[in-house]
Parts: sequence; C-alpha cells; structure tokens
Amino acid sequence: MATFLKQKGHPLNRDSVLLALPRGGVPIAHELSHSLDIPYDVLIVRKIGHPENEEFGIGALTEGNFFLINPDIPAEFRPSETAVQKTIDKEKKELERRRQLYRGGRDLKELKGKTVYLVDDGLATGVTARIAAKYVQSKGANEVYLAVPAGSLRAAQEMREEIDDVLCPLETDAFAFVGQFYETFGQVSDEEVIQLLRLRQKTHS
Repeated sequence: MATFLKQKGHPLNRDSVLLALPRGGVPIAHELSHSLDIPYDVLIVRKIGHPENEEFGIGALTEGNFFLINPDIPAEFRPSETAVQKTIDKEKKELERRRQLYRGGRDLKELKGKTVYLVDDGLATGVTARIAAKYVQSKGANEVYLAVPAGSLRAAQEMREEIDDVLCPLETDAFAFVGQFYETFGQVSDEEVIQLLRLRQKTHS
C-alpha cells in the first residue's frame, strides 16, 4: 500500500493525518505508518446491522453522533425507526467502549485544514467509510482520501463523488466480500488492536 500511495503521488508526511477504521483497518494503517514513518490514530466506526439480522448492514455510526442509514434499502426490508434507534443506541455503547479502550477516551487531534487518509482493510458497500468521511469533513479536513488494499469498483466510484479520491490497488466489479482478497482473513481482536497501538506509541514517542 505504501508503494502504491507513493506511485499515486501521495508520499504522506507529518502534515497528513492517518486514521484507521478499527478493527480491520488498524493492521493496514500500522504497516503504512511503519513504511512511511508517520504516526496514525483510530477513528471508531460501527456498522448498524438490521435489527432482525445483524450481518445485514443498513448503515453506520461514528464519533460525534454521526450516523447514516442506507436510503436504498428496499421498502420490504426497511425496519421501523424505533427498531433502528434501539440498534443505534446499542452500537453507541460499543463505540464508546472502543473509544475508551483504544484511545483512553481522548479526542482526536485537530483535523482542521489537514489532509486526512482513512484506512480500512477493504471497501464493500462503503457505508462505514462514507460516515467516517462525513465526520472528518465536519471537523474541517481540507482533503479526505480513503486508502484500502481492495474494494468494490461500484463502491469506489460512489465514494469518489463524496471525497477527494479512493486509493485502491485492486478495484473489481467481482467483489463479494473483503476476505476474498486475503490469504488469511481472521477477525482482528481488541487485543491485537491494543498491541499495535502500543507499538505505535513506542515507535513515535
């Protein structure tokens, strides 16, 4: 990813802000941080699952009470506002738990006027990346990019209408799920995230 960013004219420097979307984006951001010798941080984002099927994402939630519900959900699958709100309230608690666990409850550093690179392990529907982008834009980011190793061609094209660019070495219309592009694709745990963040602190202290 670091080589790809440089080839695209994005040699990130300390005036850039690298934000990982945990948990999957943290290992990617960690490697970028190491290769480019710049620090990174985490922006907590949570998928909002359908109240009757959590695996079916209908939206996303991030810090600052920003949330987005996919307007393209077919009417027959659209849950009630009450059910959606209950799910959002539950995810808010998990979001705050992770904010305390990963960042010790501290706020992100100033983003106004910064060039922000959001980093994730892949781009499927783009809902979580979209709400993360809206959040950093609301904080005054000057430019916003999404950096992912692989993603859906359609989702990437849609994201480019809302941010400055999607930086993705492999975009395909045959995208089924993020894990198909990895030799091994296990769930990243809280423990792994914390370990990487501790290594980050030692490296850039």
